[in-house]
Amino acid sequence: MKKLTLLLMLCFSPCALSDGLPDLGDNSQSILTPQQERQIGQQNVMQIRASKQYFDDPEINDYLNQLGSKLVENSAEPSLGFEFFVLDDYNINAFALPGGFIGVNSGLLLTVQSESELAAVLSHEIAHVTQHHLARMVAGQQGDTLTSLAALAIAILAARSNPQASQATMVGMQAHSMQKELNFTRAHEQEADRIGLDILQKANFNVHAMPEFLDRLQKATRLLEGNMPGYLRTHPITSERVADIENRVQKQPYRLIPDSLDFQLARAKLISLQKSAADAVTYFSDALGAQKFGNPLTQRYGLVGALLRNHEISRATAELAILHNQIRNDAVAQLSPMIETLTGRVKRAAKNDADSLIFYAEAVKKYPQYRALIYDYTDLLLNSNQAETAVKLLTEQIVRHPSDVMLYNLQARSYSMLGKAFEQHQALAYSYAWKGNLHAAIEQLELAKKAGGSFYQMSIIESDLKELREMLSANKK
Repeated sequence: MKKLTLLLMLCFSPCALSDGLPDLGDNSQSILTPQQERQIGQQNVMQIRASKQYFDDPEINDYLNQLGSKLVENSAEPSLGFEFFVLDDYNINAFALPGGFIGVNSGLLLTVQSESELAAVLSHEIAHVTQHHLARMVAGQQGDTLTSLAALAIAILAARSNPQASQATMVGMQAHSMQKELNFTRAHEQEADRIGLDILQKANFNVHAMPEFLDRLQKATRLLEGNMPGYLRTHPITSERVADIENRVQKQPYRLIPDSLDFQLARAKLISLQKSAADAVTYFSDALGAQKFGNPLTQRYGLVGALLRNHEISRATAELAILHNQIRNDAVAQLSPMIETLTGRVKRAAKNDADSLIFYAEAVKKYPQYRALIYDYTDLLLNSNQAETAVKLLTEQIVRHPSDVMLYNLQARSYSMLGKAFEQHQALAYSYAWKGNLHAAIEQLELAKKAGGSFYQMSIIESDLKELREMLSANKK
């Protein structure tokens, strides 16, 4: 099986994109093909992964994808492979890229006051994708070649993630006129609102959350003296649009939908990570002491994590015991993999590897696709000289998550311990390729080639090297 070819053909292959655009005779023909949209979006996501902007936290990204999947199931294209990811950016914004890739700034995750508000934002972005608004904007740039399509995709990303920087990104692309094309039209926004509300309702969230969130952003804007949140810049809102949303939701009864525990835990983790370890300990200790707001279970989760970061292992162990006492009376909390992951990390910090191995083996059986647990368990296995077990676990996980860079890095580390140089360099090549670093991927494949392997293995390497070099040449053009 040509693993690298299968993994990357949708990400880099230039032959699937024609130099010209589709016939613009009617609406259906003015949209890029789904494969073209996916390629443009995937290339941008790989650039994000290689940048400091990407928030590389598997728990928060997995939570966002869990919520997003629930919404996508109720959309017009439930089979489209959506991917949701977080940017380490405390500006309030979210954006959609072609092909079903949706980014959310950490600032927005901290600004929303309920899970329904976050779901409202994601539903709106999902609607932009299912209605192919971005594809229409790209297709509308008549005469574009593959090169300019890629440049336009980068400009879309810049405009959505950092509107103030988008103009610099579009040097040589008639920045001012292009920026107008990048902004969604009023019709696009109203259509995304209408369809997003329908998705929100079908997924059993509070539809009133959408106007409440926008209203709060508008009020905050007035206090910021013109420093408008990025979300309002890239999703222009008018009084007419607000009125339309409010009229639609007024027809629906107001239902208070409780937030999921994972939503609360993800926010607690984000709050902790935006502070220094010592400040986070103080913050959650004060919140628990006051007991005037928030969920005590969530606050203690945040405190245990902060104590770990601050190397207060004994106190973290004691607070974790209190947390588990709280959990015993909460059936929902008993099913949270985030709490399982935190428990495992406290055990590891206490240097009880034998107990930790038993714990992780059971936790991974319980949550076989939870990547934070997989990462930690594999690392523990390798530290305990159980590389064969680690390889078996990682191979199974890569089938489930074929674009996960961390899994390939752990796999390379496992093969290194086993003295399997060929497999080590091959795994590193896939890791670099998924981050868009084709030069490093080629270098690793060359090292694998020198290490030597079976005839079958060497034929795969030769095929992968040929394709990567073709991709590199196409990208340069």
